[in-house]
Amino acid sequence: MLKGRTVAFLVAPEGAEQIELTEPWKAVQQAGGTPRLISTRPGEIQAFNHLDRADTFPVDATVGQVSVDDFDGLVLPGGVANPDHLRTEDAAVRFVKGFFEAGKPVAVICHGPWTLIEADVVRGRRMTSWPSVATDLRNAGADWVDEEVVVCGGGPNTLVSSRKPDDLKAFCQATVDALGS
Repeated sequence: MLKGRTVAFLVAPEGAEQIELTEPWKAVQQAGGTPRLISTRPGEIQAFNHLDRADTFPVDATVGQVSVDDFDGLVLPGGVANPDHLRTEDAAVRFVKGFFEAGKPVAVICHGPWTLIEADVVRGRRMTSWPSVATDLRNAGADWVDEEVVVCGGGPNTLVSSRKPDDLKAFCQATVDALGS
């Protein structure tokens, strides 16, 4: 379904929720796509299981080395520290915004929408997230709903959003579907 498609997974050097990185990554691979780990620094990223250090993963490229044109879609894993770091990095915010401007699908889970808010791309979009991000999304103009997965086509691209690790099965399926359309 995703044969020939390359998907960017953008994460900060530290703080991504491991399962929100690894499960969508596996789903993209199983569908025949090529995931690539993009970060703000080269080397490795440190993933977390909630607040505990988990595994490290090698970075394929930094945001300064790639272009939106290199990818068919974007996945933004959550974790609290991950999107909080990304939204302070201009290159990361520009990279994220570029997927919306190019009309390419974006999938985001948990606290990940903080980076989308910083990129000013949620206005008028129907979305979900970790509950503590709901007010931030509403204040940025999104229509926040408490649902397992939300697929919003009411904008320049398809936007898939989910709340938490318990939603990963539905999130992964909706993400693969969006990337394959």
